[in-house]
Amino acid sequence: MAANKNFKILVTVTGLPVDRLREFGTVVQWNELGNPTSQELLELVKDCDALFCHGSNKIDKELLDAAPKLKVIGTYSVGYNHIDLEECKKRGLKIGYTPGETTEVAAEFGVGLLLATARRIPEANEASKDPVNVRFHGYLMSGKQIMDTTIGFFGLGAIGSSMLEKLAPFRPARFIYHNRSRKENCLAEYVSFDELVKESDFLIVTAALTPETTGKFDKDVFAKMKKGAIFVNISRGPLVKTEDIYDALKSGHLEAAGLDVTDPEPLPKGHPLLALKNCIVTPHIASATYRARNRMNDLTIANIINGLTGKPMLAPLLE
Repeated sequence: MAANKNFKILVTVTGLPVDRLREFGTVVQWNELGNPTSQELLELVKDCDALFCHGSNKIDKELLDAAPKLKVIGTYSVGYNHIDLEECKKRGLKIGYTPGETTEVAAEFGVGLLLATARRIPEANEASKDPVNVRFHGYLMSGKQIMDTTIGFFGLGAIGSSMLEKLAPFRPARFIYHNRSRKENCLAEYVSFDELVKESDFLIVTAALTPETTGKFDKDVFAKMKKGAIFVNISRGPLVKTEDIYDALKSGHLEAAGLDVTDPEPLPKGHPLLALKNCIVTPHIASATYRARNRMNDLTIANIINGLTGKPMLAPLLE
């Protein structure tokens, strides 16, 4: 069947190769660094048949009202908290996403972030720029070792499970986890949330953002954690109360934190969390390898094309 050349497709992600979409009509691609503002997005989307978006684009009733021709949404993400699924369902929209494309790379990144945080690698790199800072003494840049510790996971889905497998050769004393459901044949021991918080030397957050998990890690939870524990979040920023983790790190109750996600995201310039030596913040890049991003791009494009041409999406969220 010949490609329909009449569709208008908006791509909100800068820099991705989307020429294949041009076979199906006019492509408008956002070409500035960062995200379009909500007002800019409303203007850009109003005559579009399809939208190629990502997790920082809010797809809500206001946007959908502004885009009466919209038929298909392809989100360049695994998560979909940015999309109002009920509103989309009411309008009969088709939505595709990119599950599974980032599991291994996100798990790799999580392990790397844990190691960088525990062994103070960015801090040591910065200190090395001035020899005065690295004059030898017995505990120069000492950090926390993984062997013989307790590693806890809040959420043990695909990414958490892959992280667990990658961390096993480091020979921690045990793995524990708290999840919506128990896992069969798992290397980790299921525990209550309270036990997870109190017993973990390293607490890794990989759970999905839901109404139940929003703000889950607050001052009361951090107070229950072991003094000297290390906290890592590669899930979503709003699971953690930003002011509360700042206080826990500033006071020294938590030894360190590695945060690939924050709330807000990104943190504004000069935010106090960014000034802490014992906190590593990265800009939501757990999936950022060329291979993974190319596969996500290809899948998003295929979802959009199939949605527009009446074929089943390869990874449907809503059809």
